[in-house]
Order: sequence, then C-alpha cells, then structure tokens
Amino acid sequence: MFTGIITAIGRVEAITDKGDRLLRISCDWDCAAIDIGASIACSGICLTVIDRQDHWFEVAASAETMAVTTLGDWQQGDTLNLERALRLGDELGGHIVTGHVDGVGHIVASETTGDSWKVTVAAPSSLAAYIATKGSITVDGISLTVNDIADQADGSAHFMLNIIPHTAQMTTLDTLYVGRQVNLEIDVLARYLKRMEDLRAR
Repeated sequence: MFTGIITAIGRVEAITDKGDRLLRISCDWDCAAIDIGASIACSGICLTVIDRQDHWFEVAASAETMAVTTLGDWQQGDTLNLERALRLGDELGGHIVTGHVDGVGHIVASETTGDSWKVTVAAPSSLAAYIATKGSITVDGISLTVNDIADQADGSAHFMLNIIPHTAQMTTLDTLYVGRQVNLEIDVLARYLKRMEDLRAR
C-alpha cells in the first residue's frame, strides 16, 4: 500500500526484455538497503524489486502490466515518480493507493494560473463514474485532488487538477505535455461505493 506522496525521482537507466521486461532505475535512495521482493510504486505502478545496488534497483514487469499501463512506452532516460511501500506507523499524507493502475488517461490541456498550473486529464469511460469533484485520484503515482470534472458525450470524463509549484518540483509533473499518457488509479473508497450501488440496483 502507498500514499501517493512521492519521495524520490528515479531515472530509467536500462531496459532489457527477457520474457518479462527488466528495468534498472537509479535514484538518490540507499538502494542497497531495499529488500529483494520489496514493492515500489514507479509512476503509480506497483513493481517488485529483484536486484539492487547502492544507487539503483531493478524491477520486472509482465506483458500484462505493459498492456494496461504506460510502462511499455518508457524509454532509457525517462524520469519516474517513486514511492516505497507504506510501513506501520508511517504518516498517511495523501490517500490510500494500491499501485494497481485502473486505466490510462492523457493530458488534454495545460495552462498556468498565477504561480500554479491547471492541468486537464482525459479519463476513459470505464473510470468516469469513480471520479468526483474534491475527490482523490492518483496520476502517475501522485495523490491529487480533483478540482472539477466535465463528462463527455462519449462517456469519458475530463477532470481538472491544480498543481502548486512544490508538487511540480517534487514530481515529474513538470515534464508533462498535452497528449502525454498517464497512469490513473481511482480512489479505492470510490471503487467500493460504486460496487455497493451496483449491487443495490440489481
């Protein structure tokens, strides 16, 4: 489990395809202290550490993971939002995040408003019912609050985010551009509420 509070920016150092895709990621953590088998959220995707040295760790991703996330598009040199799994006693600074990506969205608009940055993200129709104004959503692993939402004729939804300078500086949000795909994870509470509503409607 994670919180959506990014604690490091990683860099993809190497990509190797050996059945699964192996990614070597560098960051400023003491990676030698990370346990083999530990879970790390990499731009919102929960991946398992299979090797590590002082300043890098290696994870493996299956074909299924690549099919339902943006991971298949990652290139050497790309930067990633990193968060280690929550431990008992850690502060829950964002919201409950599982690291299981629910869908892929894309940036449809971006503009500055004062010192902040207004970003609009298109979410697929399969996620539209789970997104609400003032609710939480995870975008590339970052816990964010939905400022507004506009339902689209095709069933998809455009939701608006307000990014403060600190959040942009501590994450990869400052590298986003219109058209860029992003990993989306809906609020786990919204998932259960929708399930309860569906059951009551039967």
